[in-house]
Amino acid sequence: MSERKIVTVLEPSDEYTHEPDDASNYNESMYLNAFDLERRIGGWFRLGNRVNEGYAEMTVCLYLPGGRVGFTYQRPQIETNDEMRAGGLHIEVVEPFEELRVTYEGDVCLLDDPLQMANPREAFRDNPRVGCRVDLTVRGISPMYGGKPMYDDGTEIPVDPDKSFAKAHYEQHTAVTGAITVGDEVVELDGYGLRDKSWGPRYWQAITWYRWLPIMFGPDLAMMLSVIGDPDGGEPRQGGMVFQNGEYRRFKQVDIESDFDDAGRQTAMRCVARTEQGDEYYVTGEVLSLIPLRNRRATPDGDPLVTRITEAMTQYQCGHYTGIGMSEYLDQVVDGRPIGPDVTS
Repeated sequence: MSERKIVTVLEPSDEYTHEPDDASNYNESMYLNAFDLERRIGGWFRLGNRVNEGYAEMTVCLYLPGGRVGFTYQRPQIETNDEMRAGGLHIEVVEPFEELRVTYEGDVCLLDDPLQMANPREAFRDNPRVGCRVDLTVRGISPMYGGKPMYDDGTEIPVDPDKSFAKAHYEQHTAVTGAITVGDEVVELDGYGLRDKSWGPRYWQAITWYRWLPIMFGPDLAMMLSVIGDPDGGEPRQGGMVFQNGEYRRFKQVDIESDFDDAGRQTAMRCVARTEQGDEYYVTGEVLSLIPLRNRRATPDGDPLVTRITEAMTQYQCGHYTGIGMSEYLDQVVDGRPIGPDVTS
C-alpha cells in the first residue's frame, strides 16, 4: 500500500466556526493585530471559544500613545460555538478571505506602566478601568497562508489533545482602518497587521517555548518569523514566510538573537531568515512597548502549570524598509524561571 500524502485544505467556510471536536480542550480562535507606524500605536484582539469547557478566552490589548497600554482579559461563559462573540468583543466575517469587522464595547485597565501586569492581581487593583470602544475594518492584502493538514484521501490526521496547540491554522497580512476610543481619547488607526484563525484541541502548555514575530513593512513587504522549541529536546522548528511581489514564500531557516532585560523580557532582536529559494532577509527589531501576560492551569493531579507570554509592539528594520509589528515570546515557567534557551533571567 502506498503511503498517504498530506495536503493542506482551506475553504471559505473555514472562516466561520466549526463543529467542535469531542476533546474537552477544543479551542476555536480568531486573532488579529494592527499597528500604525506613524502614530506608533496599535493593538491585538483574540477570541478563543473553549465551548466544551463552557467559556471563551477574550483579550483586548491596546498600545496607546506615550507607552500606555489598555488591557482586558475575560473568560465569559458560552454555550455554543456558533460565532466569535463574547465579553463585548465581536469578530465578524464580512467576506471570507477579504474582510473582517472587529468591534469591542466594554472597558480596559489603563496602565501607565504595562510591566505591572507581571502581577495581574495588583495591576488590576491599582490601575483605573475606563470605558473602551473599538471599531476596525480589516482587509486582506495577501493570499491566505496555511489551512488544515489532512491525508489526501480526505481523512483527518489524528492528534493527541493533551499535546496539541491546534490541528488547523492559517494567516493573512492585512490593512486595518478604524478608531479606538479609551475614556475620552479617540485614536484613529490606519495601518497594517496580521490575522490568524485556528481550531482544534489546545493547551498553552503544549509548546515548551516559541518566538513569534509578525512584521508589517507595508503593502509591498511583510513577513512572519517563527522559532518553536521541541518538547523532546530536539532542534527548534524554524519557519515562517515573506509576502513580496504579491505572493508568499516560505522560510526554511530563521535565526533570532534576542536581548533581554533583567526579568528576561525581550528588548531587541537581530534576525536572519532564508527562503527555500535562497533569498536572505536581515531584520532588526526594537521593542516599543511590552506587557507580560500568563496562562495558568493545573494538571489532573493538581500540579500548577504556568506559561508566560510577553507581548510587545516592536519596530523593525529590513534594509531601507521600516516597519512595525509584534514580538510574542512564550515560555513555560519552571521553578519560577522561563525556560526558553535564550532567556537570560
